[in-house]
Parts: sequence; structure tokens; C-alpha cells
Amino acid sequence: MGVAYSVGEVDHLYTFFVQWSPEMYRKGSQEDGQPHYLMGEEQQKHYLVVKEGGVAVLNQLLSSPVKNSAEKWGIITVKNCKRRLSLSSSEDSEAEEPEYQEEDAALVLSGDSQLLDELHLQRLATQLPQRTQGYSWQLVYSTAIHGSSLRTLYRKMADLDSPVLLIIKDMHKKVFGAFSSDSFRVSNYCYGTGETFLFSFNPDFQVYRWSGENSYFVSGDLKSLQIGGGGGGFALWLDADLYHGASFSCPTFHNAPLSTEEDFIVQDLEVWTVQN
Repeated sequence: MGVAYSVGEVDHLYTFFVQWSPEMYRKGSQEDGQPHYLMGEEQQKHYLVVKEGGVAVLNQLLSSPVKNSAEKWGIITVKNCKRRLSLSSSEDSEAEEPEYQEEDAALVLSGDSQLLDELHLQRLATQLPQRTQGYSWQLVYSTAIHGSSLRTLYRKMADLDSPVLLIIKDMHKKVFGAFSSDSFRVSNYCYGTGETFLFSFNPDFQVYRWSGENSYFVSGDLKSLQIGGGGGGFALWLDADLYHGASFSCPTFHNAPLSTEEDFIVQDLEVWTVQN
């Protein structure tokens, strides 16, 4: 049993138990000689854990004329005591959980996309790094607006220092692409981080994250743009005219080909970036 007690009366209770339950007090062992107290901090109540056999005695004791503190007394079982403490601990854990929830994620575009519908945005939003949450995305490059040129794409991103989202629609109307932790640029070496991932709506939404096998995230020159690599093929490859493309399985992401066919023709392409 557990009994809630008044702090001022603990000595009285302790004397009572020493007299009627001497086995609880053994001389020479100060630790064992003390009753076991539990306290719930939220309500500032105190509990004294005793054996079940003491219930009748406790009821008689609690009926004694200590009127001012009677309302503060109560008897609870050890089981209920543990349950209260468990619930209190659970509530504290819930309170410590981060406010951000996956279902609350949103991908907000500052303009219209010719390739992404509402379902695409909802699916992609749950996969983007948390550091991009809360920002709107602006269109940096579009073949429909700027023409089909890798050189132009690089030029549009020359002053960017933020993640980018590459969206492609092929001639079979399949939508796929990549999130890159770094904006696209001409480079003699691979760049990017493990945040980089591939995705495909072909037809179901699929995400391919970094496998850790190599770090061939992004590389590119004026002739082509490559994402992923190793093993003889790129996860995503685009030519200088952003017209011909290819997608193969590769060790970087352990991905399936993103497009319907490994070699594809680009119908439309967009690149979006976080708007600071």
C-alpha cells in the first residue's frame, strides 16, 4: 500500500511503524531502518510504501483527529502508485518531443511549377532535410522559360549557396529527379553531402538515399551533369542540351533506374532552390 502523508507528521508515522512493525527497523542499518518514500513532484505529494497487511491499521490511524491535514491523506496501492509515476514520466517524455512532425512538413513554392502537383509536393516535403523546412522555394531554372542549355543552368546558379531540387519529366510523362545539398556548378571533382537523394514517381513514390558506399554525389562540366556513380553508370546523367538523359543503378544510392527506360528524352526540366 502507499499512503500520502503530511511532512509534519512523518515522525509520528515512523514511531508508529517502529512500534508495530519492528522488522522494518534493524539497528545498525540506517538505510534499512528508514521507511521508503516516493514523491510526485508535480503535485508535491508524498507516498509511504508499506505492506498490504497494514491497510486496516492505516485506516484506523488515518481516522485519528488530525483534521487539518486529513484532506491531504489517501491510500493507494503500489500498483496504482507505479502507474501514476509511469503516466507522469510518459507525459514528460511527450512534452520533450520536438514540435516538428513529418505530417506537418510542407514544400511551399513561391511560383507555379509545370511539373509538380500537390501530391508530388506532399510526398517530397516529408523527405527534405529539416533545415529546409519553413522556407519557400523559388524557381531558378526552367527549360520552358530559359531554354534547354546546361550552360544556362550553371549560369543561373552561379551565385547560389543553397540546396536545389531538380525535377525532370520525360517523354513518357514520368516525373523524377534529385535533391542536391549543393547547387549545380562546373567542377573537376565530386561535391555534395549525404543529404543528397534521388526520387521517382514512376508511378509510385520512391526515394533512394545515400548508401555510404561512395561519395560520388554530384559532378559536372559543360558537357554533362552527373549525379551518383561507380560501377560503370550514373544514377542520373544529362547532356549539354538537357535533352538526352540516362539513369542506371549505381552504388552511391543503390537505386533502380529513375525513368521508364535507362535512356530517356527530357520533355521538361525545372530546378528550385530554398529562398532565403
